[in-house]
Amino acid sequence: MRDILAGSLFFGVGISVGTYLIGTFIKKRCDFFLFNPLLLSITMTIATLLVLGIDYESYNNGAKYLSYLLTPATVALAIPLYEQVRLLKKNFTAIMIGIASGVLTSFVSIFAMALLFGLGHTEYVTLLPKSITTAIGIGLSEELDGYVAITVSAIMITGLFGNIAGDAICRVLGIKHPVAKGISIGTASHVMGTSKAMEIGEVEGAMSSLSVAVAGFMTVAAAVLFEGLI
Repeated sequence: MRDILAGSLFFGVGISVGTYLIGTFIKKRCDFFLFNPLLLSITMTIATLLVLGIDYESYNNGAKYLSYLLTPATVALAIPLYEQVRLLKKNFTAIMIGIASGVLTSFVSIFAMALLFGLGHTEYVTLLPKSITTAIGIGLSEELDGYVAITVSAIMITGLFGNIAGDAICRVLGIKHPVAKGISIGTASHVMGTSKAMEIGEVEGAMSSLSVAVAGFMTVAAAVLFEGLI
């Protein structure tokens, strides 16, 4: 059975989609912040592979096809933004400053952490793209000669944390304005955070989707300046 599943082209896709649907069902039945569909899906997928003794390469033979949907899904985020274009024009300056502040904060935090833990240059540049979408982060990590696999993991963890805790952190910090909330979540936790912002509200989702694109471009541009600091 294990060999049949490992050799199946549809196993990776099936287990990824299936565990996410199960996670969604659990979230609806038990509204607890740790019962996040993405977190549950990742946990169940890893557990399934370990129990069945199937290696990552066999799983990824099928699951990799889901990655092809990443770029069009990111582009599709422009739709809610278009619907809020008047709000964007009205708050354009504040929005750009907010996104730039988020990108700068991300870089400064990575720089401080690298100094604190004695990270080398390669490890440092590997973590610089942690808050941008995977499609852009992979390319930037390769360009900076970082560890791409670790970059992807950092992006996933950052996005997952934003998806789970982004709304709660905004409440704790007193961030109530929908534009500010969307900008903060999208800039800090890219597409995965944006999916949560869309659940919160239309304005939050639109501003978060804008942040994903703009923060990505700002990160790529600013990385040239920050990469030489360590």
